[in-house]
Amino acid sequence: MQILRTPDASFAAVPNFPWEPRYVEVDSGDGSGPLRIAYVEAGPADGPTVLCLHGEPTWSFLYRKVMRVLADAGCRAVAFDLVGFGRSDKPAAVEDYTYARHVEWIRAAAFDEVRLREVTLLGQDWGGLVGLRLVAENPDRFAGVVAANTGLPDGRHEMPEVWWMFREAVSKADRLDIGRCVTSGCRQPLRPAEVAAYDAPFPDESFKAGARALPLLVPTSPDDPGAVANQKAWEVLTSLDLPFLCAFSDSDPITGPMAPVLAAAMPGAAGRTHPTIRDAGHFLQEDAGEELGRVTAAFVLDR
Repeated sequence: MQILRTPDASFAAVPNFPWEPRYVEVDSGDGSGPLRIAYVEAGPADGPTVLCLHGEPTWSFLYRKVMRVLADAGCRAVAFDLVGFGRSDKPAAVEDYTYARHVEWIRAAAFDEVRLREVTLLGQDWGGLVGLRLVAENPDRFAGVVAANTGLPDGRHEMPEVWWMFREAVSKADRLDIGRCVTSGCRQPLRPAEVAAYDAPFPDESFKAGARALPLLVPTSPDDPGAVANQKAWEVLTSLDLPFLCAFSDSDPITGPMAPVLAAAMPGAAGRTHPTIRDAGHFLQEDAGEELGRVTAAFVLDR
């Protein structure tokens, strides 16, 4: 496994993201040595912990608005960069990435290295695909779940056409325009400096294998390796009485239909009012990050 690392200088102009990166090392999974995973923290170290996990093709910068609200409310917000994204190391080949490896990389970083406990998951996009697997496989580590524009596909239901279009566009693009991908998933226009912040982890095309790989790893048939593991995860999740909140936006054509499915299936979601975040697209952390932060903080602190 060839491993690339984005130079620190690439992040010098990232706006409104004051938290110093911290790093842990985890096993790469192929015997080639350790991978460095980056994360940031905000809020009191003894506050209730919220594990913020991003998805495709973003990084922890996506959570900057959410983290400020959580920290001001007294929560400890911890946001990791998935391997292949942000300041984390980037294996150079698409084949280096598997669904199972993503789950294990974050599990090892969050639980073995940072030693998080009594965690509330806040997962969006692949942050939920990874995070919900973590919950199912390590339920003793979690105090609750906030699912925000995400799901847990297991190959038994057809993915929406707009997702297939995105998957094909990513796989065929000679130049994968990360900033444009993020912008297209927002309702509100991003400032040039914000677009540049999403481009920052990827100095050239060689750094984008992780972003190219993730759409290919979504289980689309029942016998996919990820599908089998996710089917088992559904069995566990629907047996857990773990507090569960759906906080989806009103304008996400890809994940929107999952909100009522999760709310109906998860025992810990019963009897709750599940908010709809208004005027927000797929990247609701950009469009309405403060509101998502308030909703999450209330869920964590009012239990």
